[in-house]
Amino acid sequence: MSTLNTAVAQEMDKSDEAELPAGESRPAETVIEEGATVGAPYADDPKFKLRDVEVFYGEDRAIKNISLDIARNEVIAFIGPSGCGKSTFLRCLNRMNDSIDICRVKGSLQLDDQDLYDPKRDVVELRARVGMVFQKPNPFPKSIYDNVAYGPRIHGLANRKSDLDDIVESSLRKAGLWEEVKDRLDATATGMSGGQQQRLCIARAIAVSPEVVLMDEPCSALDPIATAKVEELIAELSESYTIVIVTHSMQQAARVSHRTAYFHLGHLVEVNDTNKVFTSPEHELTESYITGRFG
Repeated sequence: MSTLNTAVAQEMDKSDEAELPAGESRPAETVIEEGATVGAPYADDPKFKLRDVEVFYGEDRAIKNISLDIARNEVIAFIGPSGCGKSTFLRCLNRMNDSIDICRVKGSLQLDDQDLYDPKRDVVELRARVGMVFQKPNPFPKSIYDNVAYGPRIHGLANRKSDLDDIVESSLRKAGLWEEVKDRLDATATGMSGGQQQRLCIARAIAVSPEVVLMDEPCSALDPIATAKVEELIAELSESYTIVIVTHSMQQAARVSHRTAYFHLGHLVEVNDTNKVFTSPEHELTESYITGRFG
């Protein structure tokens, strides 16, 4: 386990130290050395290379000097207390933060060695490559078929109706929905159950053949049965896609991910093989979080 980093310890005022009640330690923030993530934050074959990333909302810094690789075809889970920055960091990966006027992103963020924030980059094309599934299912008020066909249509991926039919069927099969909806593709998507709607949103995301799927707490609004189906789907999709999932459930992270990244107060504290994070974490903050001492 890590201890108070030397730089912070040296900066402590001795008179302040004397005022601490016996047996009490410094606040948890003091054990974080900015930009120093323990564990294995880098990968041999990265899909994303993210270096010295900072995110500001106005003058407030929400993400603090984070460096991380996300490997091809891995499932990586972002965990941490509410407000720790995990969703903000996730939204950097397909520039969803661009929609927030006061948000600024600094650092180097690369997808296949290409700058995500190059002013010349086509953001629509980027979001086709890096799809996103949100916390609450958000199907369009259209038919099941039209929800899945929407992306391929606007991106010109199907020249014929038969091609579009194939894409819709393939996407629904990958999302584990085809057998449930094949006889009612013209039905309104908003009439589906919550779990079906979320899997439809996943089908919609993968219909444009993305390389990455981002998931921001995709099961938080679902019942346990629907959650299990989505988790099974994540395991199947990981054979073809890189998946980044933000989850409030440590049990879910343990079930679905290859690596887990622990965020705390805008810092990336630890990244490691998921089994290691949950059985022998290297940082005391990670251990405190997964054992329920805070969060």
